[in-house]
Amino acid sequence: MSDALSRTMEIRKHVVETDRGVVASQHRQAAEAGAEVLRAGGDAVDAAVACAFVCGVLEPWMSGPAGGGAAMHWRADTGEAHALNFGMQAPAKLRVEDFPLSGEGAASDLFPWERVVEDRNIFGAKAVAVPAMVDGLEAAHKRWGKLPWGELLAPAIAHARRGMGIDWYASLIIAGAARDLARDADAAAMFLDEGQWPRAFSWTNAAEDRIDQGRMADSLDILAREGAAALHGGDLGAAMAADIQGKGGYLTREDLAANRAQFHAPLAVPYRDAQLYAMPGLTAGPTMASAFAHLAAQDLGSVDAAYPAYAKALRAAYAERISSMGDDGESPGAPGCTTHFSVVDRDGNMVSNTQTLLSIFGARMVSESTGLLMNNGIMWFDPEQGKPNSLGAGKRCLMNVCPMLGQADGKRFALGASGGRKIVSAVTQLASFIVDFDMDLPAAFHQPRLDLSGGDQILADAALAPGVIAKLEQIAPVSEVFRSLLPYPFACPAGVLDTGAKRSGATEIMSAWGDAVAEPAGA
Repeated sequence: MSDALSRTMEIRKHVVETDRGVVASQHRQAAEAGAEVLRAGGDAVDAAVACAFVCGVLEPWMSGPAGGGAAMHWRADTGEAHALNFGMQAPAKLRVEDFPLSGEGAASDLFPWERVVEDRNIFGAKAVAVPAMVDGLEAAHKRWGKLPWGELLAPAIAHARRGMGIDWYASLIIAGAARDLARDADAAAMFLDEGQWPRAFSWTNAAEDRIDQGRMADSLDILAREGAAALHGGDLGAAMAADIQGKGGYLTREDLAANRAQFHAPLAVPYRDAQLYAMPGLTAGPTMASAFAHLAAQDLGSVDAAYPAYAKALRAAYAERISSMGDDGESPGAPGCTTHFSVVDRDGNMVSNTQTLLSIFGARMVSESTGLLMNNGIMWFDPEQGKPNSLGAGKRCLMNVCPMLGQADGKRFALGASGGRKIVSAVTQLASFIVDFDMDLPAAFHQPRLDLSGGDQILADAALAPGVIAKLEQIAPVSEVFRSLLPYPFACPAGVLDTGAKRSGATEIMSAWGDAVAEPAGA
């Protein structure tokens, strides 16, 4: 797939450093919105709310109010970490018998489950799980926010009123999903040209070609005025549920009222002289904790010598995940539909937030009344019965998200990534780079990585030394790949680091839209 790519091209990103706050996001304009909130005196939580909603407007295929996720919060005043789960769950009226196996082998999207007739667990209204992203953001804001909720949604509303512009990156993303988007009239009307062809980008029309997000703007305005209650039990949620039921799905107003965000004690992960914190429960947090438990028993030596240890630790951790959590794997080449951002404010408060629709463009359908792309969270479940993660009414989804916090040698950091099962490999290695090798963010984010999410195969950055590759081949078959702009062979991380005197932020070097933005000076 990457045979034609240049072997001499080198891409590097500037890593922002400041004595104020920083927002590192998969979308630059979302990071800018968060940084402006910090300038206005907002807490890291306030910046996270603004950033999250702008991401949902400007990367609507990655996340949005009709999705879910999880976040880790660090409160500098109390020295405590908090885990906040706003994951999705199956609707109460879901009927397992509506998802018969087709007998045609593996499914066509992220997970190699047995294929369901008409891919009903992937596309369309029956694939929609109950979202909770808005409630998750509001729960954190109610607890720690400083600025009014409505003000924090204003940047997202403004972007939606204007409409998301189509540049080359957006055009490629839409083109890759055009056939699936054409299945739903409302999705086709929003993202396709005359309902058939992907919106094209050219330098002559880039400024004018925008997606009409007027209905989304109206929905965000309602959320700004009424809060999460509008979606979780209110009229906005009722309209969304009616749209989904009208297209054959199960989502109800009662489902939305019942699925609310929950705070949990974080999963504390001691590692050498560091303390790490991850999400507990049905996330990738326990898998990350397992990987660090395996790493702790090994002497890593130099960073080049550490890669075989990473491969062994992640391989063992994934095996434990599969056997104990019911996640039977994920197609290693498939794109995930997730976004991550990390925030640190000038007081040292941190947020590590991952939000998702699951697949790219979620269920590939839009709620006509709300203008929101819907998730396809039902695909997280194994359609075969009798498995730990089998599909069932009202069950909570098993997510791959892994937002985390860490502290070591007087510095604190917040990390996370998008990329499905690739996430935990990236987060584990980045945290180790910082803890074990005292790397700053520029060094850590430009350092080559491995991915162990493809079963027995090791996916290795081709920039690694031949000697490292040779040692990895003694563990498992190795596939070398060059980091590319699209598709991403590895996860797309975003992180912030606080040394006390300085704060820095970074995003995946190959992410065309991702950037870290410092809080502007002045009030």
